[in-house]
Amino acid sequence: MNDFPYLPHTQKDIEEMFSFLGIKDIDELYRDIPVLFKGELNIPSGLSEMEVKEKLSDLASLNKNIEEYGIFRGAGVYNHYIPSVIYPLASNRNFLTAYTPYQAEVSQGTLQILYEYQTQICNLTAMEVSNSSMYDGASALAEAILMSKRINGKNHVLMSKLVHPEYQEVSKTYTEVQGMNIEQIDYVSETGQLDLADLSSKITQETSCVVVSYPNFFGVIEDLKVIREKVPNEVVFIVVTYPISLGLLEAPGKFGADIVVGEGQSLGNTPSFGGPGLGIFASKKKYIRKMPGRIIGETVDQDGKRGFCMVLQTREQHIRREKSTSNICSNHAFNALLASLYMNVIGKQGIREVSLQNYHKAHYLARKLLETEKFKPVFDGPFFNEFVLESKIDPEFLNEKLLEQHYFGPLILKNFYENMGNNVLFCATELTKKRDIDFLCSFLEGLS
Repeated sequence: MNDFPYLPHTQKDIEEMFSFLGIKDIDELYRDIPVLFKGELNIPSGLSEMEVKEKLSDLASLNKNIEEYGIFRGAGVYNHYIPSVIYPLASNRNFLTAYTPYQAEVSQGTLQILYEYQTQICNLTAMEVSNSSMYDGASALAEAILMSKRINGKNHVLMSKLVHPEYQEVSKTYTEVQGMNIEQIDYVSETGQLDLADLSSKITQETSCVVVSYPNFFGVIEDLKVIREKVPNEVVFIVVTYPISLGLLEAPGKFGADIVVGEGQSLGNTPSFGGPGLGIFASKKKYIRKMPGRIIGETVDQDGKRGFCMVLQTREQHIRREKSTSNICSNHAFNALLASLYMNVIGKQGIREVSLQNYHKAHYLARKLLETEKFKPVFDGPFFNEFVLESKIDPEFLNEKLLEQHYFGPLILKNFYENMGNNVLFCATELTKKRDIDFLCSFLEGLS
């Protein structure tokens, strides 16, 4: 006991409990459990608070601070600027709750910010309804596929090969136990865009949905208008999007998307350790009762004062289990709060400015890299802020040397696609500095 002063029970307390239970010691309490090990565990003795703090500080110092690195990698988690006002506002104690409030209507601040978040997502995606967030982009996509089955009762899913590979894996995990099968749609090797002929040839009477990414995993911008024309009206058209790109690109809703999902990390959420994520989920209004998650609405109280309430939450805790749309019982409310504050602070013009900076810096980076003659272009399709190049330098060696210089190099694509050889995926955001691009290109001259 002396080694663990933070334990609340004194020796006297423990003896009283033993006496009440009619046992002599702790071993007697567990006598019904088979003994698999007897002896001393090889663990160190307890430490003082100061020693623990010092140990944890030493461990924390091993982490890499991305603010000290130049970053040329995205692939789902992006390094964007977060205005300094965001986190102080989000730290208001009215917002800081560990969980979605069960007495929701007394938390008007939380409900209002989620209502504003939903409105902003609808405006950004040009969709009619949005829920108040999901876990992350991958789970949002998986839920969208399950929703398509609720809409038309079919099990065949057509998904572009250029949807984020990890989203594809998560989708398989979610849907295979529901009897759904996912078939991939190929891409055109010249453009890096969806193969429309392959799409048309694979659509059947049993197809439930078609899933495409916009921009796709190679950073190439898909032609949603043309794809929509190939997808029959009875087939649910799902678009996975990168929200920052919508400051520049036409919104998926303008092209007839039925469901739009995406990862919202880039909207005011840090990329620390790859998360936590924020699942964006928006839909056409006619499918609202098929949606997972919860929706916050605006109303008035008995005195006519403006207020907010949960208007739809078709989850298993609130309706009959067999009627629920999802077993997701929570949402990422705090991450949605950050996203809403971010969109409020920078506004419509701010998102367009961020989007433009991403676009121009990525195209400058691509042009300068090609000028080094260490790379060759792979696709000729239009791209936003990511692009694929074939490296004449071994990609692992390239990234190892860049890391020594405090740079995160491009994503090695053969780790996701077997036929990718030395192809790598570069990324630039508004935080990519010209001096870092110039350093990268000059550093490459000494590598072979």
